[in-house]
Amino acid sequence: MDITTSASGSAMRRSARLVSWRWATPEAQAVLATRNLASILKYYRRVHGISQLQTGDLLGYDKTYVSALELGKRQLNDVGSLRHVAERLALPAHVLGVTDPADTDHRAMVQFGASTVRLAEVARQCGHAAEAVAELWPLVARLEARARGGSTERDVLRLLADAWLSLGTALGNVLPEERLATAAHWTAKSLDVVRAFDDRALTTTALRMHGNELRKAGLLGAAVDRLTQAAATAADAEQRAAVLPLLARAAGALGNAALFDHTVREAHQLLDRVQHTSLVNPSALYEIRLRGLVSTGRTRDAIRHAESAPPAPTIAVAPQWRVIELITTGRVRLLAGDSHGATQLLASAVREAQAQRLPHQLQRVQRTTASALPDTHDAATHALRQLRVEIAA
Repeated sequence: MDITTSASGSAMRRSARLVSWRWATPEAQAVLATRNLASILKYYRRVHGISQLQTGDLLGYDKTYVSALELGKRQLNDVGSLRHVAERLALPAHVLGVTDPADTDHRAMVQFGASTVRLAEVARQCGHAAEAVAELWPLVARLEARARGGSTERDVLRLLADAWLSLGTALGNVLPEERLATAAHWTAKSLDVVRAFDDRALTTTALRMHGNELRKAGLLGAAVDRLTQAAATAADAEQRAAVLPLLARAAGALGNAALFDHTVREAHQLLDRVQHTSLVNPSALYEIRLRGLVSTGRTRDAIRHAESAPPAPTIAVAPQWRVIELITTGRVRLLAGDSHGATQLLASAVREAQAQRLPHQLQRVQRTTASALPDTHDAATHALRQLRVEIAA
């Protein structure tokens, strides 16, 4: 191969990396639905920015033959040639009219994978995030291997994006603070794929989940940016309401009191218009307001807010939210000088965080109790040490 051909091949590989999800776009789906090889070849060249010569290099044909295929002057009718073209263009063979026995296995994998993601999310919400991670790892590995092999079918990519998001969120529960960037890494992987689908609801969900993992990893500016994008992208009140509590948390942690106050007000205004969830409900917003007031330097306001009775639950919440609430309320009690009340709340938080294997929450207890409640601090440290052994294993 001469230098020119080598250079064009390198450019094509770089281009392929940049547009690896293009078969998932609505435009690509319309082209593929025609099952017309000429249209598919023209689309492929356009999105990759390559010539007929480079396409010929990829397929093993000369430029003249590629031109004839695109003009409809030549046809590929034998199964072997069609399967070869499908493999080189990273397409499922059935798109070019080839009956592929693997299609049945492919459909079963997608159906099974979708069920795995749903069940993993249920497990995480029920306080079994570690089990969710164990179920998602093999699925993600299998889907990534398929994508690396060039199979970028729309249903596979959508499932892969969902699995990345679910895995990152589950890891965000079970990893200690110093490793939470790993959770954000997995949710981030979904963004390029998600954008290819041109689906506002999916984009909002991905930005929301990734933004929250960035917040937990301490990347607060980036978290606020992603969550602000998610709120702006939301197609309806339900989606926006799902973003606002997380945006409020990130704004509070960043110390942006104005954004925090505005977001909390809007979230409360939406409560009467949307269905309540484990995050969108009066109890969750009560905790978020407490934590945000402390984070933005308004401790007295937080203490006054804590003196009022918390709202009655309107929905069953995930067990980890109970731990979060105990820690936040305990911290405010401690700031108010109520050591006895703080000890009771934080001791309960330690027991529940250990039972649910939530190292990040144990680290929150450590920071809260530091020198003020040594016995509770020691209990949290001991529990965290045990979890670290489990994580290392």
